[in-house]
This record gives sequence, C-alpha cells and structure tokens, in this order.
Amino acid sequence: METGGLPLELWRMILAYLHLPDLGRCSLVCRAWYELVLSLDSTRWRQLCLGCTECRHPNWPNQPDVEPESWREAFKQHYLASKTWTKNALDLESSVCFSLFRRRRERRTLSVGPGREFDSLGSALAMASLYDRIVLFPGVYEEQGEIILKVPVEIVGHGKLGEVALLASIDQHCSTTRLCNLVFMPAWFSPFMFKTTSGHVQFDNCNFENGHIQVHGPGTCQVKFCTFKNTHVFLHNVPLCVLENCEFVGSENNSVTVEGHPSADKNWAYKYLLGLIKSSPSVLPTEDSDFLMSLDLESRDQAWSPRTCDIVIEGSQSPTSPVSSSPKPGSKEAEVGSDGERLAQTPDSSDGGLSPSGEDEDEEQLTYRLSYQVQGPRPVLGGSFLGPPLPGASIQLPSCLVLNSLQQELQKDKEAMALASSVQGCLIRKCLFRDGKGGVFVCSYGRAKMEGNIFRNLTYAVRCIHNSKIVMLRNDIHRCKASGIFLRLEGGGLIAGNNIYHNAEAGVDIRKRSNPLVLCNQIHHGLRSGIVVLGNGKGIIRNNQIFSNKEAGIYILYHGNPVVSGNHIFKGRAAGIAVNENGKGLITENVIRENQWGGVDIRRGGVPVLRSNLICFGYSDGVVVGDEGKGLIEGNTIYANKGCGVWMMSSSLPHVTSNHVSYNGLYGVAVFSQKEGSRELPGGHGAQENFSEDGDAILWEPELEKDDDPLRQPVTIALVESNSINHNGASGLYIQSSEALHVITNVIHANGDRGITVAQSSQLTRVANNSISCNRQSGVKVEAQCKVELRGNGIYDNRGHGIITKGDSTVVIENDIIGNRGSGLQLLPRSDTKVIKNRIHSFRAYGIAVRGRTKALVQENIFFQGKTNKTIFQQISNNRECIMQNNKFLVFKKKSDTWRLMNPPARPHLENSLRGPSAAHSGQKVTAMATRITARVEGGYHSNRSIFCTIL
Repeated sequence: METGGLPLELWRMILAYLHLPDLGRCSLVCRAWYELVLSLDSTRWRQLCLGCTECRHPNWPNQPDVEPESWREAFKQHYLASKTWTKNALDLESSVCFSLFRRRRERRTLSVGPGREFDSLGSALAMASLYDRIVLFPGVYEEQGEIILKVPVEIVGHGKLGEVALLASIDQHCSTTRLCNLVFMPAWFSPFMFKTTSGHVQFDNCNFENGHIQVHGPGTCQVKFCTFKNTHVFLHNVPLCVLENCEFVGSENNSVTVEGHPSADKNWAYKYLLGLIKSSPSVLPTEDSDFLMSLDLESRDQAWSPRTCDIVIEGSQSPTSPVSSSPKPGSKEAEVGSDGERLAQTPDSSDGGLSPSGEDEDEEQLTYRLSYQVQGPRPVLGGSFLGPPLPGASIQLPSCLVLNSLQQELQKDKEAMALASSVQGCLIRKCLFRDGKGGVFVCSYGRAKMEGNIFRNLTYAVRCIHNSKIVMLRNDIHRCKASGIFLRLEGGGLIAGNNIYHNAEAGVDIRKRSNPLVLCNQIHHGLRSGIVVLGNGKGIIRNNQIFSNKEAGIYILYHGNPVVSGNHIFKGRAAGIAVNENGKGLITENVIRENQWGGVDIRRGGVPVLRSNLICFGYSDGVVVGDEGKGLIEGNTIYANKGCGVWMMSSSLPHVTSNHVSYNGLYGVAVFSQKEGSRELPGGHGAQENFSEDGDAILWEPELEKDDDPLRQPVTIALVESNSINHNGASGLYIQSSEALHVITNVIHANGDRGITVAQSSQLTRVANNSISCNRQSGVKVEAQCKVELRGNGIYDNRGHGIITKGDSTVVIENDIIGNRGSGLQLLPRSDTKVIKNRIHSFRAYGIAVRGRTKALVQENIFFQGKTNKTIFQQISNNRECIMQNNKFLVFKKKSDTWRLMNPPARPHLENSLRGPSAAHSGQKVTAMATRITARVEGGYHSNRSIFCTIL
C-alpha cells in the first residue's frame, strides 16, 4: 500500500515525529490517512502514552509489564478522563446569558517557584480566575495556613513526579478542581491533606504520604495513577467516586473507608463520571476471557476449560480391593458351618443379574440359578459411578455438576447480573493494596464496587459491616494475616470471579446475618478454612472452586445457615465441608472429592440438609456424623472413598435416606458407639477456632434465630432409610451402637463382607423391609448381647448364611431368606432367637442350623427343601430350649412340583413403607424381587426331568 506515492513504512517513519494535535489533523485528511494513523499504535501512540507526565503505564501498578490491547485507546481513555473536571465549564458556557453577553476567556497559566511570577501557592490562588492553570516548578512548598479553594483551578507540578512536594491542608469550596503530578504531605497543623464536601476533585499521577483525604457527599472524586503511602482515603455518603490504577502501601489503618449510604443529592460531575465508567473497558467476564482452574490444579497457572468434566482417578488400585479380594488371614469364618460365612471366591453378582452357579460341584448335587432384580435408588449421576473405579481412568461428570463460567452464571441469575453491572458509591478498579493493615472498609450502609484489584500482604483485604453492600469482581486476594473478605452485621453483595489464596484465616468470613452471593471464585491454599459461615451468617455459595485449604473447605457453625450449591471442593487437608456447633445449611449438588478427612463432617449439633452431592475419592470417610450430629443426608452419591461411605456415632441423630453408597474401602454405613468409635479430627472437625473477632465464641449465642425450617424437624431415632449400599469393601452396614437405630427399605448388595453386621446394640436395632443380597459373606450377623428385630426383609443369594445370630434378644419375623449358600439361619451358642412367620430356603445347607446350647422359638415358618442329602432343620439332640411349633415343611414329591410365594408376595414390601422426605423419591424406591429358582435334581429324583420352584 502506498499513500501519496510514498511507501507505507516511510509514511509511518515521518508521522512518528508528529505531536498529538498534528496526528489528529492528519487522521481527518482521508480514509487512507486515518488508517495510517491508527497503524502507529505500537510506535507513536505508545511513545505518546508513556511520555505523558500526567499518566503512567496503562496497566500500572498491577501488570506494568503487560502491554494494553491498544496504546491509542489507552491514551484516549486517559485524555478523556483528564478533562472530566472541566465539564462544568461547558455547562456554564451553554447558559443563554453567558453565551449572549459574555466573551469566552482564555485560560491563564500562573507559574509558581523561585524566580517565577509567584513564590507560593497561596499567592497564586489569590490571583487565579476560573479554570486557570497553576504550574508549580520543582521544589518544596510548605503552606503555613489552610488553603481554601474558592474558584475552579488546575494545579500541576512541572517536571518528573517527585520533584514538586506540597505540604498543605487544602479545603475545596469550589465546584471543581484538578491536581496533577504532585507529592502531597500533611501540614504541621492538620493530618488532612485535602477535603471537599460538595465539589468534584480530580487527582492524576500524584503521591500522597502520611495523611488523610476526605470527601463528603454530594462531593465526588476521580483518582488515577496515584500512590498512597500510609494514607487514608475517607469517603462519606459519596454518590460516586472512582479510584483507578492506584497503589496503596503501608497503611496503619484502612487504606479506603466508604461510610454511609450514597447521597441522594448529586453534584454536576456525577453524570460525567457515570458516563466515563460505562465507556471504559469493563472487567465483567466474556465467554472467551472467563476461565476456571483445573480439577487437578496445584498452581493457579494451570487453566482448564469450564466445560471440562473429567475426574482422573489416581493410585494403583481401587479402595475396595484390599478388603474384598480375599478372606482375612487366620479367620475362623472361612467355611460353612463355622461362625463365618465365606463360601466361595466367585465374582460378585451384578444388579439385576444371575447368581453364580456351582460349576465345580458333583453332578449328584443340586445346582441352581437365582434370577432377581434390584431396583434401588440409583445415583443421580449414573454412568461412571455405577461401576468400580479404575486407576488412571477418567470419570465423566453429568452436566448438572459441571462448573459454569461466571458469564453463564450471571446470565442465569438476573439479580446477580444487575449487581455486577451496578455502580454506586465508590468504584475501585485495577488498584494495588499491599503491605499494610487494611484494604477497603465499607460500613454503615456504604456501597463499594471493586474490580480487578490486587490485595496482598495485608491484615485483611476487605471488610463489609453494618448493612453495607459490596461488589467484588476479578480481584486477587492473597497472603492476608487474617481473613481475605470479612462480612458482618448484615453485610452483603456479590463476590464473584475472585482468586483468593494463601490467607492466614478464612478466604471469606461471613457472620452475624450477613448474606452475600459468593459466585465462581477460586479459594485455595488457605492456612485455615476456605469459607467460614457463623453467628447466623447466611449467603449463597455457588459454583466456586475451593481446594487445597489446610482446614475445611467450607466451615459452618454457630447457627450459620448458607445455601451451598454447585461447588467443587477438593484436595483439602481436612474435611470438604464441616458443620459444627449448631450450624445449618442447605448443601446441594456439590462435587466433594479427594479430601484428607471426611467429605462432609457434621458434629456438635450441626443440622444441615445434605442433598444430591457427589462425595468421592476421599482419603477417609465420605460423610462423618460425629457426636450430636444431626441433619438430613438425602440423595447423595458417596463413591470410592478409602474409609466408610457414611460414618456415624450412636449419639448422633441423622436421617440418612435415598443415597447411593458404593465402592468405598471399608463399610458402606458404619454406626459406632460414642466411647469406642469417637475420634476427634483436626482442623474443621472438632478443634476450637477463634472465630470471634470481638471476644469469645459464646457471644454468638444471644443472637440465635428461631428455627422453623420444615426440613429440620426433630428426630428422636437415627434412621438409615431407602439407600442403595453396594460393592463396599467391608460390611454394607456395620452397627456398634448403644442407642436405638432404624434401618428401613435399603438395598444392601454385593458388599465385600456381610450385608449387615450388628456388633453391639444395647438398645433395639430395627431392620425392616430391606433387600440384602449377594454379599460376600452372610446377609446378616448379630453378635452376642445385641437386641435386633429383623422384619419384612428379603435376604437372597448371599455367599454365607442368610442370618447368623449370637444375640440374646433377636426377633426374626416375616422375612424371606432364600438361596443363600450357607444355612438360612444359623443360631450360635447362648443366643436367644424368635423365628416367626418366615419363608426359608437354602440349596446347599440347612434351613436352620442350631449350634450348641441355644434358646429359640421357631414358629409358623415355611421351609423349602434344599439339597437331597440335607435335612431342612438341624439341631443338637439334647437342646430342649429350642421349641418348634406350627412350621410347614415343603419337600419335593413330584417332578412337576412348583412353589410360589403368593400370599404375601416376595419381600421386601415397600409400597407403603416410604415416608417423610423419602416419599419424594418413590420413583427410585428400593425393591428387590426374587423371581425364580430353577433346580435340577439328580439321583433320587427323576434324572431326566427338572423340578422348578418359582417365586413370583
């Protein structure tokens, strides 16, 4: 391309010598020249921008090494901003009276300095007229009295920043003024360097040291490219103030205080500031610029796509493999007939599949196939979470658990979008706060918006109290000695898209009825918790990444009651979420994974609602309900944790319902007594923290709110209801409790040990309407001195006995005990058992086997014959305490005999057993149906025919 016959490169070289006015004139010549001037962005426009004494690098102080997208645009924005203070003059000149009778006067320039027109600022101001320019030449100017600005003027330092120092106390009484390229220090008689109550003041490229600046509404201020060293900016009832590209260093108190609701009275500059803010580049995210950190992130420099939804399983083996692979060495329970139950090392039956047949047995022995279907509460996630975790494999998350970008969240939440777009009170943008006590303090109904700032090495970054509101977008907050963001006394607002890390206390601290929206932040590597909610604090905590914190990712206590949804909480060194000291909260649809302790830890009166979360790959238990823990645990997928799926203390009263608990390394659900099972865990699990800013934690108690939440109705007995507990490494349900427990309508399937083990139960444990099938050992084992009632259960195809009991008060009533590889029931010495109205069948062993001196009442049961060489009932001949009454024994008589379970149909019967919150999941209710037993008989029966026993 050539312009005027010269090559383009030569024209650029010529234009690089032009000043700004000449460049403007050239751009008006024609279209080609306009484009030519625009092409000078990285050369002449860059020189003009960096050479201007009234501004600094466009990305100073946070990113001075990063070039702007356009040097021309950056220069333009600064030029327009620098003229805001003169807009009032245009309004005056537009008056009819002025335009008709007054000639426009040229601005004068007054020089101050040695050998100049004036020797002091005060003398120059005395002679200044409207909008005059006062130039201070290099030197130190100390004013002995307060300077009052009565007319609009511009005061500019000549030379480089730092060559002109002004020791003065200035009180602005005029409508507007501008101060540029000066170093301010307080006068000897007052700490205030500048104050205004109604006018507009503009500071450009100034330094302030060891003093105060005060602006009262309806006054406004515009501050850009300034440095504040141990200087406090106090804004009271301001309708709008803008602090942009400033540095705050070494404050002994707050760097910026915003107090009071924005004034309804607005001065002339308000509309111009608002227009300038709207025209400048926004910090609000776009779809292209928004990013979130990787699930496997260890440093914030590794970024990922927000739509990536894979979890990579680390390690070399499944957490269930050590327990389920083989019987324990030295076990006395390895064969049928002993106390144990392990019969064969055959693969687990899958849900809805067929039980393994005894392929290695003699032809004279009976073989069978048991067809059944388990329709339990499937995990809401499905897919990868139905099978075992495979080392190195990635697991696909469903769309409901994938993190959205900030832009997507704002588009869905119109209220959040309105907050993010609003500007009211004080706007602090692209500033650096470092090496001091406090950053920004907003109080007494104040309003402040902070965008793109860096807060580092402070005591705290932002405090919001007394009904104030803050909007924080895209800030970087790290290495604070206390909490990063602190809200108290009904503070609120929007905290979105921030990077909060390496703080000594909580990243976000919410107390005393504060109610913010915490959205799409990265809160990580904190020395305490990620987010703390206490003292009746509330808030919505949504779509955040909270990871690698030393204590709980989210800690709720002292009646804190937030809504926690859609977050990814991972790789913490303590619990993912801890709820203690009467904390509450609705915790829903979060991904909680790879935490060192419990995924969720509930203790000391904590009563949350934990619903539809994915809790997986933890290095300890999935959910821990400790001493006096309560709450509703509903509809969660608790998967592949190295400890238990759910670990409960007998002194707790949770309602555990409709969860999918699978492939955990130890028990699916474990209930331990307080003495032997209690364990205090560090950091967010029981350790007392100093959460009270003004005194002891007991100060929160007088402010407690009345609890009228219908989701948290009083529970008197711990309840495990309608869960699918399968493929866990040890027993599906392990009970060692000193208090009552109800286990109702669960599917307990294919676990690595027994289905249910009751090791201790001094109070009654009620096990009703459960499906217990295909477990590696017995379906149910009851140890000595336990009180257990088994009613209405279907106990099918377990690889040991159906039920083993040593208990001194065991009631087995109205169960179907079918197809287990050992005996249907085995009654061990010194047990006291009532076996009433059951249907019992075992192919390979006895219907009931009595070992040693037992006390038993066997009454009104139906026994189906098993193997031809086994009797239906076995007992010690001299055991007179074993009473049998009115039992029915069915044996094969004809080759065409068919047995049906019709009145009642096969158990468990669940249609009318669901209650409470579980009724909402009736579409996923637990059902287990043994549908058919096919028996092929050789020897004593007709060898060429089969006899079928059909259970419908």
